[in-house]
Amino acid sequence: MDLARLRVPDVVGFVSEATVRYRPSTVQLLTTALRSFLRFVRSEGLREDRLEEAVPMVSRRRLASLPRHLGAADFARLIASLDSSSPQGLRDRAILLFAARLGLRASEIACLMLDDFDWRSGTVRVRTRKTGHGALLPLPYAVGEALAAYLERGRPASEDRHIFLLHRQHAGAPIDRHAASDAVHRALRRAGIDAPAHGANLLRHSLATDLLAHGANLRQIADLFGHRALSSTQIYAKVDVAALREAALPWPEVTW
Repeated sequence: MDLARLRVPDVVGFVSEATVRYRPSTVQLLTTALRSFLRFVRSEGLREDRLEEAVPMVSRRRLASLPRHLGAADFARLIASLDSSSPQGLRDRAILLFAARLGLRASEIACLMLDDFDWRSGTVRVRTRKTGHGALLPLPYAVGEALAAYLERGRPASEDRHIFLLHRQHAGAPIDRHAASDAVHRALRRAGIDAPAHGANLLRHSLATDLLAHGANLRQIADLFGHRALSSTQIYAKVDVAALREAALPWPEVTW
């Protein structure tokens, strides 16, 4: 490349193309590196102008994007398509229901232990969350039923106290968060759903938007999800179109 021939439209076009291909955080890093490079070019005497000032600013506002989630129909279709014909299928079904009905993160699902369940009271203890504290959550019937089926007919024999174990390589060892997310990806592929994301967070976001649509408030969702601050939950308000419509101010009448 002949650096002397580089022009402002070339710089702007390069950054504009990157905004289509990459996330805002990645584009921010790219523009920072580009400015540094162009300053270096000037300091080496290869150019005399300040071309780095032509690099566009990239905004990255917190909670600016919409939560990636499944619509109600796809959400119901995914749950209905869950497989229970094999030991791994029973495991994956239980994993998905923990994400879809309790909003657990993949790491929280992977850390569940046999001792975390109180079957008499119908509760499950989540030992560690992002808040730094655990949580005691109700165990929905469908989740408990799927878990019991996995424990009775699918879980490999093991002395490990983790609930969810590997079934193929290193059979009997506990799964990690990647295995939990992979279970979601397999289920989406089996159901033929073209989802905007493929990890357990997709089901967390889908649950939150579904709860909001059925009358839950943001504080209740924050408590269920273990959010440290209510601001982390406010992103879901963006998909509550009915509530946003009520909050909109009427168009002011203009008199001439």
